[in-house]
Amino acid sequence: MVFSLKVILFLSLLLLPVLKSSQVTLNNNGYDGIVIAINPSIPEDEKLIQNIKEMVTEASAYLFHATKQRAYFRNVSILVPITWKSKSEYLIPKQESYDQADVLVADPHLKYGDDPYTLQYGQCGDKGQYIHFTPNFLLTNNLLTYGPRGRVFVHEWAHLRWGVFDEYNVDQPFYISRRNTIEATRCSTHITGVNMVLNECQGGSCIQRPCRRNPKTRLYEAKCTFIPNRSQTAKESIMFMQNLDSVTEFCTEKTHNKEAPNLQNKMCNHRSTWDVIMSSEDFQHLSPMTEINSPPRPTFSLLQSKQRVVCLVLDKSGSMYREDRLFRMNQAAELYLIQIIEKGSLVGMVTFDSSAEIQNNLTKIIDENTYQKITANLPQKPSGGTSICAGLKAGFQAISQSNQSTSGSEIILLTDGEDNQMRSCFEEVKQSGVIIHTIALGPSADRELETLSNMTRGHRFYAYKDINGLIDAFSTISSRSGNISQQAVQLESKTLDIPGKKWINGTVPVDSTVGNDTFFVVTWTIQKPEIILQDPKGKKYTTSDFQEDKLNIRSIRLRIPGIAETGTWTYSLRNNHTKSQLLTVTMTTRARSPTTLPVITTAHISQNTAHYPSPVIVYARVTQGFLPVLGINVTAIIENEDGHQVTLELWDNGAGADTVKNDGIYSRYFTDYHGNGRYSLKVHAQARKNTARLSQQQNKALYIPGYAENGKIIPNLPKPEVKEDVAEAEMDDFSRFASGGSFTVSAVPPNGNHSQVFPPGKIVDLDAKFQGDRIQLSWTAPGKVLDKGRADSYMIRTSKHVLDLQENFDKADLINTSGLIPKEAGSVENFEFKPEPSKIENGTTFYIAIQAIREPNVTSEVSNIAQATNFIPPQEPSIPDLGTNISAISLAIFGLTVIVSIF
Repeated sequence: MVFSLKVILFLSLLLLPVLKSSQVTLNNNGYDGIVIAINPSIPEDEKLIQNIKEMVTEASAYLFHATKQRAYFRNVSILVPITWKSKSEYLIPKQESYDQADVLVADPHLKYGDDPYTLQYGQCGDKGQYIHFTPNFLLTNNLLTYGPRGRVFVHEWAHLRWGVFDEYNVDQPFYISRRNTIEATRCSTHITGVNMVLNECQGGSCIQRPCRRNPKTRLYEAKCTFIPNRSQTAKESIMFMQNLDSVTEFCTEKTHNKEAPNLQNKMCNHRSTWDVIMSSEDFQHLSPMTEINSPPRPTFSLLQSKQRVVCLVLDKSGSMYREDRLFRMNQAAELYLIQIIEKGSLVGMVTFDSSAEIQNNLTKIIDENTYQKITANLPQKPSGGTSICAGLKAGFQAISQSNQSTSGSEIILLTDGEDNQMRSCFEEVKQSGVIIHTIALGPSADRELETLSNMTRGHRFYAYKDINGLIDAFSTISSRSGNISQQAVQLESKTLDIPGKKWINGTVPVDSTVGNDTFFVVTWTIQKPEIILQDPKGKKYTTSDFQEDKLNIRSIRLRIPGIAETGTWTYSLRNNHTKSQLLTVTMTTRARSPTTLPVITTAHISQNTAHYPSPVIVYARVTQGFLPVLGINVTAIIENEDGHQVTLELWDNGAGADTVKNDGIYSRYFTDYHGNGRYSLKVHAQARKNTARLSQQQNKALYIPGYAENGKIIPNLPKPEVKEDVAEAEMDDFSRFASGGSFTVSAVPPNGNHSQVFPPGKIVDLDAKFQGDRIQLSWTAPGKVLDKGRADSYMIRTSKHVLDLQENFDKADLINTSGLIPKEAGSVENFEFKPEPSKIENGTTFYIAIQAIREPNVTSEVSNIAQATNFIPPQEPSIPDLGTNISAISLAIFGLTVIVSIF
C-alpha cells in the first residue's frame, strides 16, 4: 500500500500535460498572451469584436475577486479571420493562430446549440484545450439563461486553465444525502431553490407542478428540475451557477459538497475547486494584490493573418547519404508541395550543410508548374557539415526578400545532424516571430531541435528509417487558419515489405465527406513496382496511368480525376525485383466540397517530455466539425529511436486514462519504454458501419431553465430541441491516419521490464444496486499496469458511512472476493455479495469502494464510491409526500430500492 501511494503521488506530480501550445502566462498577477480566434466561416460583424472586449473586461474584474485578488486579464489578442476585410488597425500575428487559440468563436455544436463549453479531457488539474463560444451567444442577450457573459467566461476559464470540473450533473441532477434527504447535485448546498416540473403539456395547455418521486429509484422523476431562488445569500460556487448575483467565489474546503455525484468529485477525489485552483502552477508563489480593489482594464490587440507563408529548410549534409535519407526527404518534400500545402500559399526553399543557399524565394502555389519550380531544386548530392543556424537565417532571408514578414510565417526544418552552435541563433529566432516545425531524421539529430519547436509553438516530429514517418510528419503540417475544408486528409499510410516477384493487396475506404484533390502515391527502395488501383465502380488504373517524378526519386503518383468515388478502393502491388524491397502506399484527399466538413483525426501525447517512471497518455480525437465520432477502432503506433514499435488500442470507455465515456476522445496510458530518446506517435482511426452521434458535453456553463421569485416560477425560454436524425447520423466506412508528433523520454534504466513500476489503474465507474438481499456491483476492469493486462485480485470494502471509505479505506469492512478472478483490462466486471442480515434494516445505505491489486502488495488508488440503499417492500404502499426529506419511516413505507453512484 505504501509503495502504491508513493507511485501515485509521483505520477500526480509528473502527469502535467502539454496538450497544446498556449502562449498564456501569468506575470505579476496579470494573464498575458490570451488568444481569442474567430472562425473563417463567421460573417464579418464589428459588434462581435466589441462584445468580446466587453466580456473579457467584465470577466477580468470578476476573476480578480473570485481569486481573492490574485489574478486578472491583462492583455488579449483577437484573431480576425482572413475572410474579413483588411483594416489599418489589424496587426500581423506573430505565432498566434486559430488552431492554438485559447478561445474559439465558431458555429454551434450541433446538439448543445449556444451553450458555452470547454474541451477538457485531461486529469484533475490538467489544462483544457479551448473554450468554445458561438456568435449567437456573444451577440444576443443571454443574461437570464447563462448570466453575464463575463461570469460565464470565468467559469470556462477555470476549466481551461486550472483543470477543475462542473459541480452539477445533468445525468444525475438529484441524489440522496447521508441525512436521507433528496438534494440537488450542487456546490454548495447553501444555494436554495425548488424542485419543479416546468411546462408539462397536454391537450394544448401547459402547467408547472411539484416533482413526484420515481417509484423505482425513490429520487425525483426524470423531468424534475432544480429551480434556484432568484434571491440568494450563498457566495459559492462559480462552477455550479455563476449566473446567480450572490455567487462570486469557488467552493472551498469549508463549503465544498463532497457527497454530490458530480464530475469535480469524481475526477478530483472529492477535493474542492478552490483547493485544485490553489494547487495550480499559477498560484504556487503568487501573493494577492491587497493594495487595490479593482484590476487595470485589459488591453486588446486585433490581429489578422495574410496568406500562408512556408519555407522549407532542408539538410543536405554528408550524413544525409546514410540510409537513403536524402532520397526519402525529397520524396516527402515533393509530396508535401504537391498534395498537402494549400493552394494560394507562398512557399520557398533553403538547403544547408556547412553553409546555406536559397534555392527558391517565395513562390505562390497555383498549379503544377509552380510546385515543379520548387521540386526541381531539391538537393541531389549530400555533402558537407551541418549548420542549422545558417539554414534558419537563410530561411528568414528568403521570406523577407519576398516582401513578407517573418512574423507569423512558418519554417519546416528537417535535419539528421548535430550543430553545437545552434543556441547562438535562438535569440534571433525569438525576435523573428516565425513558427518552426522541426523534423528530426534518425537518432543523431540535434537534441535542441525540440527547443526550437517549443519556443515558436511549432510541431515537432521524429522519423526513423522508412519514408512513411517523414510523409506522416509533412502531412500533419497543415494550415492553422481554421479552414478545415482546405486541409489535406490522410487516408492511407503503410510500409510494405514485399518479397521478390510477389503481389500484395490492400483496400482504402473513401467516405462521403472527402474525395476532392485525391492522390495515390507509391514509393520504392530498389525498383518500380507494378500497380493496379480500382475504384468502387470497377474502373482500373494501372502503372501507365501514374506519373513518375522526373528527378527519379523513386516515387510515382496518380491524381484521381474529379471527385474520387465513395466506397472501397482496392490496390495490388507487385514487386518486380528478385529481392525483397520496401514499398510505401500513401493516399491523401481533401473535403468533398467547401460546405462539407470532413472527418478529422488529431493525435497528441499528454506531455512532450517524460522522465521515467512517469507514464504518458496517448490521445486521439476523431470529429466531424464539433461532432464526436464514436464506436470506431483507433490504434496508436509508437516507435523509438531504435525502430522498436508498440501498438496500442485506444479506448473511449470512460475508464483508465479516458476521462469521459463516448466523447470522441480515445486515450490510453503508454508505459512500454524501450530506452531513452525520441519516440514518435502515429494514429490510425477506422470505422466499419458505425454511427457518429453526439455525447454529453461535460464541461459547460449550466443553462438555467428559470428562477423562483416571490413564490412564483419564472421560466426562461426553453432550449431548442435537436432532432434525433441530427444528433445521430450514420457514417460511411472511413480510414484516417495522423501523426501525433514526437516526445522525449529520459532516465529509463538500461534493462528489465520497466512497466512493472506502475500500479493497476484506478476504477472510476463502480456501480452498485440491491437485487433482493444481495448487492450487485459492476465496473470496468483496470489492468495489472494501469490500463494494460490483468490485475491479480480485487479488494472490496463497504461501510455505512461514506467518510470511512474516503478517509480510512483500510479499516472499512472487507468483502470476501476469493472467487472473483479479474478480467483483462477494459472488460466489464460483475460481482455480487450478501451483506450480513443483521446489518440490513429499513432504508439501510451501504457505501462500497474497490481497489485492484498486483502482487506483491501493489494497489491501485481507491475507486469512486458507489452507494446502494435497500428498502423492505411495504404491505400497503401509500401516496408519497412531495417534500424533499425522506425520514427513516417514510423510506420503509415506500419499500423500494434506491440506486445512487457517488463519485
